[in-house]
Amino acid sequence: MKKAVFLYNTRAGKGKIARNVENICAVFRASGYDIVPQGIDFAANPFDGNEGIDLMVVAGGDGTVNFTLNAMKRKGLDIPVGIIPAGTANDFAGAIGMSHDPLRAARQIAEGSERRVDCGCVNGLYFINIFSFGIFTTTSQRTPDERKHRIGKLAYIIEGVKELRSMHAVPLEVTADGEWFRFDALMALIFNGETAGGFRLARNSSVSDGVFDCLLLEKRNFFRSVFAMLRYLLGGNPRLVRHLRARTLDIVSAIDEPTDVDGQQGARFPLHIECHPGGLRVVCASREK
Repeated sequence: MKKAVFLYNTRAGKGKIARNVENICAVFRASGYDIVPQGIDFAANPFDGNEGIDLMVVAGGDGTVNFTLNAMKRKGLDIPVGIIPAGTANDFAGAIGMSHDPLRAARQIAEGSERRVDCGCVNGLYFINIFSFGIFTTTSQRTPDERKHRIGKLAYIIEGVKELRSMHAVPLEVTADGEWFRFDALMALIFNGETAGGFRLARNSSVSDGVFDCLLLEKRNFFRSVFAMLRYLLGGNPRLVRHLRARTLDIVSAIDEPTDVDGQQGARFPLHIECHPGGLRVVCASREK
């Protein structure tokens, strides 16, 4: 019998996951899994004592999946992960086609198939969806969890408006797959996934293409920069938004700007960022279904 652990955040999904632990586990038992539910402890490694399992099922948002990925990599393991979306945005889960209904997502995993997807790594810290810095990019870190659970994505918008008062350029020297250039960035987004906060910003990105999709927003005056980003969101290609695709990036700056990985505190400058093609095994709905 295949062994699995169901790792869940008791507060995820406004408590909906905690209320459905046994129902979710029943889905996996019906598919032949010996599954053990385990509440998440962010101070411990969930793979301690679970090194030999066949599947780690995670219920939470991108931050919870990020925590699981890094915990697994620290132990040198390569265990398949199934994701039940239960966060605020669930960007990565959306990229691999997971249902937002917990029981349906559980069935997608229990009856699904394994595939390898890419993950990113910055200064030894892994990420599944996005690495970023600049205006609005650390909003998730500062948004109180209680507010996220209560009002969802609106919590990010409320917190993000406060950042307009401290808008500034981050002077960068970037080497992307050997190409060097300077850039004064208001925002930098390095996508492994496809969306950020539910917005599809990386138009051509895929979690299985072996490269990052990178967006750099140039700092000019407030109105020009904001207008450029709005144009990009509406499908335009403004000159102030630089798009590039790369497998490795090295970024230095005179400013030690705070960074973000999947909504959590990120690495410090200087930055070495690389894509690990096929670096994560996920179990999700079979593609042919």
